[in-house]
Amino acid sequence: MTALKKVKKNQWNDNQKPPLEGGFAIGVVYLRLLYFTDTHIRGTNPKNRIDDFPQTLENKLNEIVDIIKVNRIDYVIHGGDLFDRPDISISVVSRFSKILKSIMVPFYIISGNHDIFGHNPLTVNRTILGLLNQLDFLTIINENQKIILEEGNKRIQLTGKPYSYDIDTDLERSGYILKERAEDVDLAIHIVHGMLLDKPFVKGVPFTLLEDIKNTKADITLSGHYHSGFNTVEIDGKYFINPGALVRITNSLREIDRIPQIVIIDIGENINLEYIKLKSALNGEIVLDRSEVEKYVFKSEQLYEFKQIIDSTLEFEKMDINDVLIEVSFAEGLSDEVKKEALKRIADIQIRGLAGDD
Repeated sequence: MTALKKVKKNQWNDNQKPPLEGGFAIGVVYLRLLYFTDTHIRGTNPKNRIDDFPQTLENKLNEIVDIIKVNRIDYVIHGGDLFDRPDISISVVSRFSKILKSIMVPFYIISGNHDIFGHNPLTVNRTILGLLNQLDFLTIINENQKIILEEGNKRIQLTGKPYSYDIDTDLERSGYILKERAEDVDLAIHIVHGMLLDKPFVKGVPFTLLEDIKNTKADITLSGHYHSGFNTVEIDGKYFINPGALVRITNSLREIDRIPQIVIIDIGENINLEYIKLKSALNGEIVLDRSEVEKYVFKSEQLYEFKQIIDSTLEFEKMDINDVLIEVSFAEGLSDEVKKEALKRIADIQIRGLAGDD
């Protein structure tokens, strides 16, 4: 595994972090991380939102910037699906990159299924997320890459597993499990974008249970992709965390009741967590069309989350490309080689369309 050492001088000058809202910052805190996931930045309203979605999302991100400053965060981590599509428009990128630029601490991210073409993480360099990485707005953690964060006398190993179409299959669940841990690190954090759950899911949708990966060498596993999230689970002293998506798109009773949140992770003599619900996140009754709830009561909320509708623009106007990708990924009776080739061809078509090739 290739190691990339990142050394950062503590910009706050000392390790005396201010107490969190829940009063968890007790004693010396060497590192303070802020984690959030699934922002799905886009320039239009999703089908079930009745507010101004881009403006609401902008308000949330600005609030996170304030939380970073007030709580003297050292590092920001994002669990994937920063954007709602890999080729988001330049005007939308311009609007939101200004906010990302105002995050004055290192920002690490893995790619989610909406950030890449054809559910293939190898295409990330052809995406807007890849562009922001090249421009140093953020740092993409690639598979098989190891990043070392140093603060005070603490050394933290940071690794990630980006989304791939087979991440939740029997053969590939190993991506959730950290197998290599440097001997001289105090803590290992592994970030994944996949259907990692604390309890069984609906039949027909691939998922991975926390129990399946409890042998990981990571002290903390941060996950995204499952928008509803789950309460922190601790197994054998290891933490599994998914605070839920920063956005609510599915029109279900669960999403109407859920308030988007972030989690702050204090690393000192112990690991302490503080979840902060965003004040800028409006009540679900205000932002989601309640009249649509009955329409979805017979559908799986989670299946819909996998099939979020992309912007009805360009050549995708009559075709939901994400639906096609999911159908190919989950198709039964197809060999792994056929699935990979189909997804590769879809990604090639998307990229050629973006570039204007013949």
